[in-house]
Amino acid sequence: MKKFMDIPIVRALRPNQWIKNLILYSAIIFTGELFSPYYFWITTLGFLVFSTLSSSSYLFNDIIDLKLDKLHPVKKNRPLASGKLQLNKAVETAFLLAFFALIAAILISVSFFLVALLFILLHIFYSLLFKKHAVLDILGIAFSFILRAYGGEVLTGYHLPFWLFLTILFVALFVAATKRHAELLRRGANSRPALFQYRDRLLDSYTSMFGSASIIAYSLFTFLEEPPKFSSPTRQFLVTVFPQAIERKWMVITIPFIIYGLMRYAQLAYEGREAEQPEKIVTTDIPLIVSIAGWGILVITILYIL
Repeated sequence: MKKFMDIPIVRALRPNQWIKNLILYSAIIFTGELFSPYYFWITTLGFLVFSTLSSSSYLFNDIIDLKLDKLHPVKKNRPLASGKLQLNKAVETAFLLAFFALIAAILISVSFFLVALLFILLHIFYSLLFKKHAVLDILGIAFSFILRAYGGEVLTGYHLPFWLFLTILFVALFVAATKRHAELLRRGANSRPALFQYRDRLLDSYTSMFGSASIIAYSLFTFLEEPPKFSSPTRQFLVTVFPQAIERKWMVITIPFIIYGLMRYAQLAYEGREAEQPEKIVTTDIPLIVSIAGWGILVITILYIL
């Protein structure tokens, strides 16, 4: 597996970043349809489409930044910048991936195709324009997460609760702000044009603002939204033996996991540990993995068992 991941074209596609596209499953998770075969299958198809489009956009970004990446202390090791991947092959692969992904999207549905098209166009404009300008670069990253969540809605027809949608937005803004802060601290403003327009204290305020907003939005979601109800054996037992338990807002107990997760992520970011690669933090830091796993187990238990 490691040898396969070391193939230049595979590395250039950045499959480790496909984890971001798991947000498409939010619509079926929080509406009680996670174990519905049809909705799970259609969402998985959407996940594959978005992952293919993501890889196409990463290749496009590397093509646009080729000259700058060759001068960057870390990015110079990327397949295209290091010369291990030929430019013409990268261009051809990026085009074919986007083309076939959009064909697959329109075969699923016209509305999903429009969301997928907007997703790839956003990434193209991000690489060409948005990432060169402060604020627009952070908003561009956050909007791509919103499109992922909306893509899951379009695929299934199930809508995310308003406060959960806002939580996704604020968490995305939080991650983007910490990413820029880490780049500014570790590489300096020369590593990215937009960083010349940022200041350390400004990014600190962004991190604080979006982190606080994430906790507030998620707390309101857990308290205001009614979870789906199932006639599970556990629920029937609680109705008979302890009916008061059914009436409680059990999702509230997941809030500490969100608070710890954001605090831990911010700690790692301010220590300078791989905050430029959020997906690496999420998949390698044990305390953060335990926090996310604990949150996920609790959510599934509350939504599908209680």
